[in-house]
Formats: sequence, structure tokens, C-alpha cells
Amino acid sequence: MLDHLEPTAAGLDGLPAWYLRVAAPIFSKKITCLFNMSLATSTVPRQWKEARIRPMPKVSAPKQHTDYRPISITPIMSRLMERTVIRTFLYPAFLNPSTTLNFSDQFAFHPTGSTSAAIISLLHTITNPLQSNTFVIAVSLDFSKAFDTVRHSALLSKLAALDLSTPVYNWLVDFFESHSHHTVFNGDVSRTRSITASIIQGSSVGPAAYTVTAADLKPLNPDNTFFKFDDDTYLGIPATKVTIRLPRSTIL
Repeated sequence: MLDHLEPTAAGLDGLPAWYLRVAAPIFSKKITCLFNMSLATSTVPRQWKEARIRPMPKVSAPKQHTDYRPISITPIMSRLMERTVIRTFLYPAFLNPSTTLNFSDQFAFHPTGSTSAAIISLLHTITNPLQSNTFVIAVSLDFSKAFDTVRHSALLSKLAALDLSTPVYNWLVDFFESHSHHTVFNGDVSRTRSITASIIQGSSVGPAAYTVTAADLKPLNPDNTFFKFDDDTYLGIPATKVTIRLPRSTIL
């Protein structure tokens, strides 16, 4: 992992990616020991829980705070550890979820997902019913502040339903506890505040955690279909399941 580190912003610990990559032969064994100890004790180092937020513009000419995306810059070591936990433990747990969670309709943030797979599956499910339906309704849903409004208690409850070992689950519990961040914008630095909700954008755990959060979102009617890519959600409704209510004044 250290050998293949790409250029990326360093966290508050100041360890740059180029240094970790160049010095990998020297202290890779020590880092491995640290990662193993972190998992064995279900403890995330306190320094890995501190983040710096640098607002990134979502539009070419931002004018208000909603035009920015708050990206948290966490330590690179933390991101490497998170990636290890996600790929080794969380992704395999997605393959055999509990009956309350479903990952087959999510095409982002897991090994077999992609935009191509999402488009192909969406087109197939929308066009196939047209053989027996006069039309199919596709509803596009955009959840406001989807990442920012996630409750940790709800997320951890769903994580508990996955096939995770006790040390790994407790590591994730510790990861979401006592996180803090401050914002840097135009040279000004805000006060450090603790994070009591939301998924940390910019972290490796964040995207997979949102996938777990949305895993119990499903249509009430089993004949309707959900498609998810990140927080973009589409609902497919065949014509036979659409009830049209005409105004009372309408003459048939």
C-alpha cells in the first residue's frame, strides 16, 4: 500500500505521501505492527481522529457557503488503516448481509460496483417492463446533505447486523467516537469542534459507511425497483403499479 501511494494532501500529522512511499522499506513492518495492534485492541489513535476541512467549490463561481463541499483531510496513515478494514472485513460482509440490509441495488463503494454496471442495470430494468407496460416511471431522488445527516447510532446498529468480528466492529465504534475537525478558509482557521453525527467526507470509511446507512432503503411495493449510486437514488415504477386519480370534475 505504501509503494502505491499517490500524491495526496497530508493530514494534521504532517506526514506527506511522498515520504511514506520513499521510506516504505524502512518502517513498513512497524506500520503493519501498529495496524495489527489497532485492530486487536479496537483502538483508533487519537491523532487519526483529527481532521482539517478545506471547502472545495462545487460550482465554477461560488457565492455562498452551500456552493462548497466540506472535504475533511485526515492523516494518510488513518486512510490506509481505514482502507485495510474496508477491503478486508467490510466488503466481504456485504456479500452475505442480514435480511434487513440489501447491497445488490447499490452500485458504488463496493468491489463489483461501477457506473457502467449501474447504467446497464437501470436501462434493462426500465426498458424490459415496456414489453408489457405502456410506460415506466423513473423517479430521480436527491437527498439533501445525505452524508452530513447520518446518525452514528443508526449506522452502528446496521453495522452490528453485518458479519463482522467483535474487534472489527468495536474498532468501527471507536473510529466514530471523539472525532474532531476545524475549517481552513482564506487563511483563517476555525475553532476545533467535535463531530457527533455525519460521515466524514474524504475518509476511506465514509463512502462504505454511507452504503451501510442506505442499505435498508427499499420500495414498499416489491414490483418497484431501487437503484443507488452513492446518494443518487432512482425508483422505477411500471405502469401496472401506477394509480391515476382523476379530478372529480373530469367526465369519463
